[in-house]
This record gives sequence, C-alpha cells and structure tokens, in this order.
Amino acid sequence: MQVFNYSGPEFSPYGDEQFAEESTPGPWPAPQAHRELSGSIQLPGSKSLTNRELVLSALASGPSLLRSPLHSRDTALMIEALRALGVGIEEVDGEGAYGPDLLVTPGELEGGSSIDCGLAGTVMRFLPPVAALALGPVSFDGDEGARNRPMRTTIDSLRKLGVDVNDDGRGRLPFSLYGTGSIEGGELEIDASASSQFVSGLLLAAPRFTKGLTLRHTGETLPSLPHIEMTIACLAARGVAVESPEPGVWVVPAAEITGLDVDIEPDLSNAGPFLAAALVAGGSVTVQNWPIVTTQVGAQMASILASMGGDVVFTETGDGIGDLTVTGTGEIHGITLDESSELAPTVAAIAALADSETVLTGIAHLRGHETDRLAALATEINALGGDVTETDDGLVIRPAPLTGGLWHSYEDHRMATAGAIIGLAVAHVEIDDIATTAKTLPQFADLWVDLVGDGIRIDKRIDGTDLTTGLI
Repeated sequence: MQVFNYSGPEFSPYGDEQFAEESTPGPWPAPQAHRELSGSIQLPGSKSLTNRELVLSALASGPSLLRSPLHSRDTALMIEALRALGVGIEEVDGEGAYGPDLLVTPGELEGGSSIDCGLAGTVMRFLPPVAALALGPVSFDGDEGARNRPMRTTIDSLRKLGVDVNDDGRGRLPFSLYGTGSIEGGELEIDASASSQFVSGLLLAAPRFTKGLTLRHTGETLPSLPHIEMTIACLAARGVAVESPEPGVWVVPAAEITGLDVDIEPDLSNAGPFLAAALVAGGSVTVQNWPIVTTQVGAQMASILASMGGDVVFTETGDGIGDLTVTGTGEIHGITLDESSELAPTVAAIAALADSETVLTGIAHLRGHETDRLAALATEINALGGDVTETDDGLVIRPAPLTGGLWHSYEDHRMATAGAIIGLAVAHVEIDDIATTAKTLPQFADLWVDLVGDGIRIDKRIDGTDLTTGLI
C-alpha cells in the first residue's frame, strides 16, 4: 500500500493571498482511475475543531497550544480576525505534517478593526459575540457570496443582548457593531433553524458574559446537532460545563475558560472523498489517526460507506486512534439517509454512480452554505447526464449513465471534491475551480492526484510548483 503525505512547500496560515484562487488558472482535469487504488493518508486537522479552539483560546485566562491545527483559508481568516481583536497568535514548531503548531496568548480585546469573513461561516457567526466583548467598533464583511449567507439570527441575538449593531436592515453581511467591553447575558431565545453555528457562536462566548447565558432555540428544526455537541465538548475540556435541561435549551454559566494544550483531530469530513474513492475506483484507502471517540460529523462516513457497499475496517493503533480502511467491493448501492449535513455532497457524488436510488432528507439548511448545495448538486450531476430531483429538504438521486463535462464548483470546496469523486469513474470531467478546496484543504489536488497515481496529473500544484521540474 502506498503511503503518502503532503510534501509541498511550507506556507504561513496568515494572509488570504496564500489561498488565492487565481493560482490555478483554468479547469482542472479530474483524474480518472484506471486501476484499483491502494493508499494510506494522513490528513490535516479539523476545520471545525481548529476554529472553535482558536476562539476559546482567545477568550481563555491563559495561553493555549494548538497542536497539528488546520492551515487553510478558513482558519487563516479566523487567525487574522482574532489578531485584529488583540489576540496574540504565534507559529511554533510542531510535529504535524501540514504546518506549525499555534501558540495563542489571550489579551484585552480591542475594537477599531475590520473583520474579513471570506466565505467562512465559523468566522461570520462565531466572532461577532467575541467582538461585542471588545471595546470599540468592529465591522464584518466577506466575499460576495458571503453576503447571501443567513446572518439575521446572529445580528438579532446581539441586539437582544444589548449590543449596538448596524446592518441597515439587511440581516446579512456587511454589518458593524460597537462593543462596550462586556455583555450582561441572561436569557435569550433564537431561531437557529438555518444553522447550528448560530448556537455554537453564542455558546463559545457565553462564559464571558456577566450572567452567563440560558439559550433557547424556538424553531421547528435544528440542523447539525453534532456540531453543537462538539462545541459543548470543547467548552467542557476547558472547565465550562454546559447543561441542556431539555432539547433545544442550553445553560452556560459565567465561568473562567482555561488555557489548554489541544491535539486537533484530523478533519474527518475531508477524509470522506478519499475513502469514497475506494468505493468508486476499487481497491483500498486508509485514513490514519482516525479518532475512536469524536464529535465530528465526518465520523459517520464509515457507516455510510458500509451501507453503500464498501468493506470498512477499523484497526486500533493506540492512544485513542486507529486506521480506518475502506475497500471497494465492486458494488455501489443507493441509500436513504437523513441529516447527512456537510457530508451530503460526498454522498451525492457516490450516489450518482450507484445501482439504485438514493434519498437524502433533512438537509434543507444546505441551501444557505457556501452556495445552495442542493441546487448546485442537482444542476451539476444532471448536466453530466444524471437524474437528480430536488425536494423541500433534500435530493433524490437515481441511476443514470454519466458523461464528461465541466463541473462548476460555485466557490464551494465540497462541490469541487464531489466533482473529483465522479471524475474517478467518468472520463473527461473537469472542475472549473479546484483551488476553492483551499478553504479547508489546500493540498487536496496534490493528494488526490497522488492517490489515483495512474499517470494522469495536473501540470502545477496549487502553489504554482511545476510537478515535472519543481520550479515555480
């Protein structure tokens, strides 16, 4: 089995230009698999965990060390935003294969800054409550696409908490607030039906509220509950016990957030496409350092791939981790799956190659992600000859012969990786913007080509290095 890790040049997580899309001009020919795969891969840290731990480290009573964090566009935006608010974040040597560790030294939060959210939901929804604890004005904006993402719940929440917010009635980016250095807290009702990040953003900052926070969700549905459980687990590890006396209610005490040294788990959602590759192309793919116990929604990929026809084996290697191996059996079956959340693009791509119908439900909130993922998936799969129907809260995907063509990513990293999965089995699929994967996995194209390893390679890495000469 081939073992491969990223071997590209070092990069700094600071500075959005590091992940600029223009570094990979033109469509990217998705490698088609002409043989069974055999690979073992280490992946960078979880974006969801890295950004939660960055926020908690910024609000903590002492320094924190984040080991093997993710370095990507989303985390770079979070780092730059926290530094603008007065938080010290320093690169230090570590043992991770994908960049340095991060030493976070909290300081007195200060306003007078502008926050670039890019397309990162964690930045636009986690940082406004933090900024409201600073003294002075803070403005928020992002990419053009970010201005279409739901933000009214965050804006209304801050107003109910007594924070002065100016959004000109948009309920979306751009907006500004004026922090007074403290938030009283108390009881708050919100409708978080559009995103669990509205809940997580308030929970992360709530220990610093004078009276803590009792938060009640009033909507009919609440998507992505595992992400809220992740937030609560991160708080618990730092000494803050969040109680949930009934579903949709969370009680956060006013409490000290302790500094902590944290090992960031690999991103299991980013592992999904690589494991799916074994199902589509045949052979085996192993993801190393898979946590035995985790709050990451990506852990569900193991059972999903097993139900779709894969042979899934977990081998414990010690210290709470192991190797997860998926082997293709030559069959791909459709499934019925509820609340697949951020895994839906990966599942939909596999389902487009299955031998029976797949029904995905409970994912209406994906319409408010980087793009309307339900419409985008239906449009792109159907453009290749597929048979996909949108429903009110999901997709129905039926078997159909696919042909090559241009796959649009919509500036959405998970749309780009979904197209790469289909390209394994369908000749001449081209991704219009593979560099958008830099949002959470800048090394995706290199790792994907190395995994397929059949002589079909892109001409340049995302960083501009010529693969044949090693020159820029």
